[in-house]
Amino acid sequence: MELLGKSKSELREFCMSLGEPAYRGAQIYHALYAERKFSIRQMTNLPAALRERLAKESSVTLPTVRQRYASQDGSMRYLLALGKQEPTELSGSEEAFGRQNPGIKPASVEAVFMPSEDRQTICISTQAGCAVDCQFCLTAQLGLIRNLLPGEILAQVLVALTEQQEPRTLPSARAERKQTNVVLMGQGEPLLNFDNVMAALRILLDPEGVGISPKHVTLSTSGVVPGIDRLAQEKVRPKLAVSLNASNEEQRQRLMPINRKYPLAALLEACANYPLRPWEHLTFEYVMLGGVNDTPLDARRVVKLLTALKSVKVNLIPWNPGELPYREPSEESLEEFRRILVERGVPAFVRYSRGRDVMAACGQLALRSSPPLTVSG
Repeated sequence: MELLGKSKSELREFCMSLGEPAYRGAQIYHALYAERKFSIRQMTNLPAALRERLAKESSVTLPTVRQRYASQDGSMRYLLALGKQEPTELSGSEEAFGRQNPGIKPASVEAVFMPSEDRQTICISTQAGCAVDCQFCLTAQLGLIRNLLPGEILAQVLVALTEQQEPRTLPSARAERKQTNVVLMGQGEPLLNFDNVMAALRILLDPEGVGISPKHVTLSTSGVVPGIDRLAQEKVRPKLAVSLNASNEEQRQRLMPINRKYPLAALLEACANYPLRPWEHLTFEYVMLGGVNDTPLDARRVVKLLTALKSVKVNLIPWNPGELPYREPSEESLEEFRRILVERGVPAFVRYSRGRDVMAACGQLALRSSPPLTVSG
């Protein structure tokens, strides 16, 4: 059995199936997520005999870091290999993964670690590739390869935290000095892999699991209305960000084909019905495409779209260069667009992406090579 990605109840049931007390599952859960012990033999809260048995009958499979790309701004893009690899490259845990997950084909995804003075942000993928086909995004060119499993989603956070953690004086893995933010904004549409994403998030947000606050985790969707409605019913959930990227139906349909299935009117209705917690805003992301959707008229139309919604904010994201027929907006158009929104009562902020020089920025995650500034180990 692959342990990574399993809930506390699943681990309890697994231990009971082995004839062990159920509480042993809770001990595995704590060792795996709270202490981040990824070798079964390191789980010293378990009896030695049980560790030996678990080592034979289960595994903890982290992705293989194929390459690290270090940006001049301090960000790190990870190219991660998932699933069973070629036979000559198999480790013991990868062999076990292949046996326990038949039919799960190998895939590569990317995650990005972005440090700053008082916090660190990890951008993770939820699918290998993406089926949504946003016209301005390089990831769309990959198409959908497959959904990621809960453990594969969680593992991206755990790999980044393990590699990037600062020296600690306390033994607990929770002793990082910096606030950790996680954004589900990498490859894929999270709400098209809903069950696996939520299984991972329940562990990520569990104070007894990885222990990251819901205030510091954001799920970004292109506007999958049924998924937004489902997410609204979840007791434990991240913050929600909606990729708007257009100011009317026609424009959004050209830029985001998903708008044909879930048009703006339906999307905005779902957003209006979405229950916000007292501390929460509903965030709209707007990728600024020079000469396409960045005019004062566009800004006024965005205000009209959002003005009836409660507690919203807009992040304006300048388009990041790639092999696509778009261009970045000018600083003047960015500022004018922001000013129009703010003056009409819609909080708006310009968000510049990190890691552009190593293809780690928003819309650039497409498994492209870039000159590595560090050597993979």
